[in-house]
Amino acid sequence: MKIYLLSLGAGLLAGILYGVLNVRSPAPPVVALVGLLGILLGEQVPPLVRQWLAPKPEQVSWLQEQVKPHCFGELPCAAKPQEKE
Repeated sequence: MKIYLLSLGAGLLAGILYGVLNVRSPAPPVVALVGLLGILLGEQVPPLVRQWLAPKPEQVSWLQEQVKPHCFGELPCAAKPQEKE
């Protein structure tokens, strides 16, 4: 995520510099940007189709699908109070 924010910041800085110098940006036309968007979306199609075509395991209960182990392992429980004799 940090690399994306740095890239966005560098682009904004370059845009501001072009605006201050009153220079036209050498950015690609909108058609090229739409083509890049198509490439990015197209990369997502094969995994999506593979997921749709893959045989689905038979679901025995909703626990299989809905309940996942906690990412930190088993959470600690409260200690039971000890009885005094």
